[in-house]
Amino acid sequence: MNKKITIQEIATMAGVAKSTVSRYLNNGYVSKEKAALIDKVITQTGYKSNFFARRLKTKNSKLIGIVMPRLDSFSASKLLAGFNSILQKEDYQVLILVSDLQIDKEIANIRQLIQQGVDGIIVQSIAITKEHLSIVKNAPIPILFTGQSHPDTTYLKVNDIKAGHIMGEYIASLNHKNVAYLGVSPLDIAVGVDRYKGFADTFLSIIPDGKIHFIETDFNFDTAYKKGNEVLFYKPTAVICATDNIALGLLRYLHEKNIKVPQDISLTGFGGYPYSKVSYPSLTTISFDYKYLGAKTAEKLLSMLHGNAVQSEFDNNMVLLTQESTRKI
Repeated sequence: MNKKITIQEIATMAGVAKSTVSRYLNNGYVSKEKAALIDKVITQTGYKSNFFARRLKTKNSKLIGIVMPRLDSFSASKLLAGFNSILQKEDYQVLILVSDLQIDKEIANIRQLIQQGVDGIIVQSIAITKEHLSIVKNAPIPILFTGQSHPDTTYLKVNDIKAGHIMGEYIASLNHKNVAYLGVSPLDIAVGVDRYKGFADTFLSIIPDGKIHFIETDFNFDTAYKKGNEVLFYKPTAVICATDNIALGLLRYLHEKNIKVPQDISLTGFGGYPYSKVSYPSLTTISFDYKYLGAKTAEKLLSMLHGNAVQSEFDNNMVLLTQESTRKI
């Protein structure tokens, strides 16, 4: 919508007082019901508050918003450490909101940070939807994605296809032909689609008569544990898990069933979490440098804040750690 719209018009369309819209735009108290009405009108009209335009031209808040899907993971802690290592040098403080792996909450968190007047936002996204793209298009501040990629956004993320490719080559080199892949929902394009595609395409190109049995789980240790019986149904010689946490959940199940790793089944993960080295047996995995990725992401956002055009890119900083959980057959 090209026509300039006023606060009064927003108030009329939302059926609330002008003062209520003003409080909403300045992060004052507004009831959830009225906030929802105002937010809907702002989204429909593409309205941008002059408050944010003035702030961007004059004085920065020195606040960076960060949206994370969860905090109780190794990757989250390392990413945050990387963000902070760069941002604190430039006297920025961070506001962290957690989406609890919920798309709607992630979107609400992004909107909330914009309303709070942060200078820029980093989103460790679960997925990038049409609503994400609408926010990016209309936001008065730069938004950088690091969990997922989309051609209409600016992003920096792990190259999941390459990670899957490395693992596919490795498993093929061990002469495995009948394997299971314990992966996550395809709604997660990065881990659920790209990581699996990288593995499957490479493995089958080397082992044309190979078989891959895909079993869907989530990121939870206990859920992976409960998938153990389904995995064993296919009698695989190797199981590739989409994350280290998933692999360790399955490892516990195999231990309880007296199935030896790697003598009976080889097992791998992705992530390179510290506990993959102290598990028994230690876990073969693709190790990502999440702290490096976090620091590089923060640097890219700062460049955007300085008005520079930045390119989206995939991070290839990864290494295969061959440990005790795999063997050649």
